[in-house]
Amino acid sequence: MNSRNIDPGIFPKLTFKCALLWLVCIALPPLMDSASAVTLEVAKKCNALVDQAFPPLVIGNPAAGRKGTAKARQDFHRECIANDGKMPKK
Repeated sequence: MNSRNIDPGIFPKLTFKCALLWLVCIALPPLMDSASAVTLEVAKKCNALVDQAFPPLVIGNPAAGRKGTAKARQDFHRECIANDGKMPKK
C-alpha cells in the first residue's frame, strides 16, 4: 500500500494562499473606516423628538398609525442622530 497519495505540488500553493489570506487579514482593518457609535442618551433623545414631531393619530393607540410618512420619520431620526440629538427649531 502506498502512503504517498498526496500530490507534493499542492503544499506550495496552499502555503501561498494561507500567507496571502494572513496578509489581507492583517492589512485591511487599519484601512477600513470605523463608524462612531450612537450613545444611548442620543438615541433616546432622538426617539423622543420623533415621537413629538410625529404624534400618533389616535392618542394612546399606536396601532392607529402616526402622522407623516415612515420615510419622513426615518429621515428626521437620521438627521437627529447626525446632529447628536440637537434638532434645529422649525
